[in-house]
Amino acid sequence: MSSVLKELKTIEDYWRWGVSQLHNAEVFFGHGTDNADTETQVLLAHVLHLDVLQLADFRGARLTSGERENFLALLEQRISERKPAAYLTGQAWFAGLPFKVDERVLVPRSPIAELIESEFQPWLVAAPKHILDLCTGSACIAIACAYAFEDAEVDALDISSDALEVAEENIAAHQLEHRVFPIQSDLYSAVKGQKYDLIVTNPPYVDAEDMADLPAEFHHEPELGLAAGDDGLDLVRTILREAPEHLTENGILICEVGNSMVHMMHLYPDVPFTWLSFERGGDGVFLMTRQELVEYHDKF
Repeated sequence: MSSVLKELKTIEDYWRWGVSQLHNAEVFFGHGTDNADTETQVLLAHVLHLDVLQLADFRGARLTSGERENFLALLEQRISERKPAAYLTGQAWFAGLPFKVDERVLVPRSPIAELIESEFQPWLVAAPKHILDLCTGSACIAIACAYAFEDAEVDALDISSDALEVAEENIAAHQLEHRVFPIQSDLYSAVKGQKYDLIVTNPPYVDAEDMADLPAEFHHEPELGLAAGDDGLDLVRTILREAPEHLTENGILICEVGNSMVHMMHLYPDVPFTWLSFERGGDGVFLMTRQELVEYHDKF
């Protein structure tokens, strides 16, 4: 590395070199970034205390010796430990908002962000007053929903006390303690009798086969937030079965199941799930109205 410190001087130098190193190491991208260029920018901006968008403005600026050493150390950790950049920097972005993350929670990356930004249109008939974020993790979905619907209260449920500690920090950082409420709960167990206009959930849904084949980066994330049995639907079955009890008359359920959508379609061939599409990519997210959940309740 000493030769690198001597030869590389500017932001642009380290930016290009970082991209090359990540390509050469064949690391996996999928925790907030999907390519070596963006991943390098995230690490470099963190070391330099810059916004990612500012890197191009200062691309000809030289790094101090300390900045160079810190960047190289961070890049080396990314490659040798296969740790996602968000865990190295302690921050991830979701729906245009910053969130603290560490290895107690999954790195936010759900396409549900796009639904929140569009305020779930055209699916909601009115702005929701009560929202449930089931399996909240870092509370990114709950907090983003609170921003989108300024008059709504959001219950953020998770079975993991470790995850809820991170959620509480994020809720406080966004000054939403009066509207977003972290609650420890095994799915709906802690909110019996409570009804919501909108339930949004990104539960564990990785099936056994995919769990066995996950890239090393995923093994830094809590298994509790990923694994969901042989077909990835252990939690989804309960979510579907009990959802009608917790939805208002015009309420809707939004649920992400990722690759396990193939198991959903096989298991429930007669259920008319509305599979949503996204301009920025992503799939495996379905919508059901309360009326549909009631009508097809015996299937679940």
